[in-house]
Amino acid sequence: MLIKNARIVTRDEDFIGTVRVENGRIAELAPGNTSTREAEDWDGDYLLPGLVELHTDNIEKHLAPRPGVLWNHEAAIIVHDAQVASAGITTVFDALGVGSRPEDGVRGRELQISCAQSIGKFVDRGLLRADHFLHLRCEVGTTDVVEVFDLLSTHPLFKLASVMDHTPGQRQWQDHAKWRKYQERHGKWSDEHATKILAELADHQASYVAKHRADIVARCQGLNISLASHDDTLVEHVEEAARDGIALAEFPTTVDAARAARKHGIATIIGAPNVVRGGSHSGNVSALELARDGLLDILSSDYVPSSLLIAVFDLVEKAGWSLPRAVATVSWAPAHAAGLGDRGAIAPGLRADFVRVARIDGVAVPRETYREGRRVS
Repeated sequence: MLIKNARIVTRDEDFIGTVRVENGRIAELAPGNTSTREAEDWDGDYLLPGLVELHTDNIEKHLAPRPGVLWNHEAAIIVHDAQVASAGITTVFDALGVGSRPEDGVRGRELQISCAQSIGKFVDRGLLRADHFLHLRCEVGTTDVVEVFDLLSTHPLFKLASVMDHTPGQRQWQDHAKWRKYQERHGKWSDEHATKILAELADHQASYVAKHRADIVARCQGLNISLASHDDTLVEHVEEAARDGIALAEFPTTVDAARAARKHGIATIIGAPNVVRGGSHSGNVSALELARDGLLDILSSDYVPSSLLIAVFDLVEKAGWSLPRAVATVSWAPAHAAGLGDRGAIAPGLRADFVRVARIDGVAVPRETYREGRRVS
């Protein structure tokens, strides 16, 4: 495969040039154009490395397309896969909640186990467009988180775990009123019901969080699995993460937490929707503020797969970043953090995972997505 007249973005520069692909790998890059008739002409469109997504809840949107509706989980996985590939994502870590609570819905124990099994089955049969791995999101304030973790820890696609505490009064939900407002997005609660749930969650937090967090951390260290913290808010949260050997800080909610992560050599994962919207939907620190302060390392689409590409160009236009630096947040940096050294950049010898992108009236439009040199979207 030979591509000409593409605006190629490498780790260090961008230029109009040609790319040659052989056996699923990038064989050669060359600046300038070529008159070779056999080459596919990209008419100046961008050639970016395939995007690497470490944390997406996108499956959940397809599992529960309406409040109270649970969809067929295998159908949800197939549509999720097609959506991420069409957004330019060639490597995706599917985030599955681990740890059950009453009325968990899409994060219920049996459904998450079934999803993990089905993703593995689809990968084995070569049915998915993107390269899929599992990210186990461990809710440490639940009774069965360690038990379910152990059931999934031997899954061949398991490569990343995060420890979370979404108890009201902790981290992102320090304000009980904000937590309740979020919980009531699909219907109001009575004060009696809210009081009962708050008491139960506080009891679980006191009983389980410290022990289960320590258990999950120890297991990940034994399995050599990369580990992330989640919603660090205070400097103390980051210091705890550093003591636990955590390498990634998912969605720090304050500038202080992001700065502490940088001090301890912990890479930050920031939400691309936060960049695109110009602020956090839940009142946390602005991603653009972190970018301007040099505290943004990796972008995650979180709940909107298409946000990654849009956010890349927003970092260039709104934070003053170079294009290669912005592209690295959705390619090289997440691949490196996950230990995937064979992808994440346009360079000879690496996998030919790339996406063709046009800019139409300032909007990034993914036109074609390639995985190992084969078009998948």
